[in-house]
Amino acid sequence: MRVLVVEDERNLADAIGRGLRRHGMAVDVSYDGAEGHEMAMVTRYDVVILDRDLPGVHGDDICADLVGSGALTRVLMLTASSSVAERVEGLQLGADDYLSKPFAFDELVARVQALGRRATPAAPPVLTVGDLVLDQARRTVARSGRPLDLTRKEFGLLEELLKARGAVVSSEELLERVWDANADPFTTTVRVTMMTLRRKLGEPALIETVVGAGYRLRGAVT
Repeated sequence: MRVLVVEDERNLADAIGRGLRRHGMAVDVSYDGAEGHEMAMVTRYDVVILDRDLPGVHGDDICADLVGSGALTRVLMLTASSSVAERVEGLQLGADDYLSKPFAFDELVARVQALGRRATPAAPPVLTVGDLVLDQARRTVARSGRPLDLTRKEFGLLEELLKARGAVVSSEELLERVWDANADPFTTTVRVTMMTLRRKLGEPALIETVVGAGYRLRGAVT
């Protein structure tokens, strides 16, 4: 899942970013409404966590433009106000959810995960191909009943390939969905991570390289 945090309180924005990354999400952070607006409109995010009172471009305007664009991106608005009127106003602008500051981080994570599920086509919580089983909710992977110890990035790559159900996924798409805006598009990080993932998955090989196109899984995903 890829998330954008637009929040001008830098300490809070950075803390949200760090916390969500620990939950396996690819997170970009912006401290300014104008920059956040551009990032939200150019990059396909699953969820945008959006402070209402932003410098540059107001959070309401970013929300309205996202909704008007027809993007599947889900918007979680943050505000220092806990008034019912403010919450109603934010939801009427098209926000999908609303959270007042201060908030419990566990609640933020739960809301982001719920919105992320609504931003992408529904997939079963447990994905399998052959003897491989990936549980998205528990974030566990096993092959032939043997648990595999994967890093967050390895898990993310495998999850994206399983979601593609045998279709080819390019390195660029994997970089966008599993890493974040700080990832160098010319880096070999996808290839290197794919090598370690393949080694951990063992034989027979499940991931196939399609020359000039990307990667895909062998077998039918269920």
